[in-house]
Amino acid sequence: MKKTLLLPFIAIFTFVLVSCEESAKNKTEETQNQELRKLSLLQKIANANGFQEWENVDKVSFTFNVDRDTTHFERSWEWKPKEDKVKMLASNDTLEYHTNQVEKDSTLMKADQAFVNDKYWLLFPFQLIWDDGFKHSTKENISSPLKSEKVTELTIDYNSEDGYTPGDLYKVYFDANYMIKEWAYYPGGNKEPRIISTWEDYETQKGIKFAKMHQDSTGNFKLYFTKVSIR
Repeated sequence: MKKTLLLPFIAIFTFVLVSCEESAKNKTEETQNQELRKLSLLQKIANANGFQEWENVDKVSFTFNVDRDTTHFERSWEWKPKEDKVKMLASNDTLEYHTNQVEKDSTLMKADQAFVNDKYWLLFPFQLIWDDGFKHSTKENISSPLKSEKVTELTIDYNSEDGYTPGDLYKVYFDANYMIKEWAYYPGGNKEPRIISTWEDYETQKGIKFAKMHQDSTGNFKLYFTKVSIR
């Protein structure tokens, strides 16, 4: 009698166990989807590029390159974000500083302006979380200016008081996965953009995604990154 009843009992128990696991999995997925819907657009763009992993980063090294027609320019950086420590490695000079020292030294301020610019190109999706002093708006189902892809346009409009270049405006074009495909830069809020460039050749290190190449429609302007190391 016991053997006869044991097998159906095991079958029922297994069915209940599997059903509970599936239910728990569905609830977990539903909770994750609800949490994703609660995130702001800026957080979604940052997270799509691995912002959640930033807390684990101790050091970022990279070389910032610009090719314009026949000229080439480059400078390299080492950044320890947890220590607020930056090192600039230019062709004829090396300069190391803490970001909290910048306001006391004009030389350091000039170096920091360069660092902020180069870092901005490399990690702009994270700046959407780090920065304040801007307002933003979106337009959906827009054709991107360079490749005419259907994207969402995000306008980032900085105020006229904060930062090294106050009043700047950016139009950012991102896809359904919240990855940036192109952007346009309007210095000081000018009506015409100074630069419209691609975001391409993405690479992932330590869970963090970054675009290594940016170029205009002619190919005569290329801004790109080499020797990138995230640890």
